[in-house]
Amino acid sequence: MATKDRLLEEMLEPTVKAMGFSLWGIEYSSQGRYSVLRIFIERDSGITADDCAAVSSQVSGILDVEDPISGEYTLEVSSPGMDRRLFRLEQFGAYIGEVVDIHLRSPFDGRRNFKGILKGVEGADVVVQIDNDEFLLPHDGIDKARIEPRI
Repeated sequence: MATKDRLLEEMLEPTVKAMGFSLWGIEYSSQGRYSVLRIFIERDSGITADDCAAVSSQVSGILDVEDPISGEYTLEVSSPGMDRRLFRLEQFGAYIGEVVDIHLRSPFDGRRNFKGILKGVEGADVVVQIDNDEFLLPHDGIDKARIEPRI
């Protein structure tokens, strides 16, 4: 997880939890003048548009006071969705047997993209089966991991 994402998560998670949600993950992307902060929230009973609006309002207040992001940015709050992105190593365990699409920061075994069956977690590695081969991908080398929705 990037340093900026970690800082934002530590800053915002207590508020999100106090509102009755879990903070699934944070994605901050800056491309020149256009920055986007995406916050993914979850709870067992599901997420509504009103939930997202309420969290957005609370989080906006914190961000205005703390000012961790320089310049203008767009704040988006949503549920992780069916094609949920996996942020933390412990999130992978709940999706064993699902198809996962993983993009690494740098090549591993000559490639960066791995799409296959999530077999599990071993230590700090994510185990993915592609055809008859299993790959142990270091979690700290994963740029993005997303569960493929079942159709």
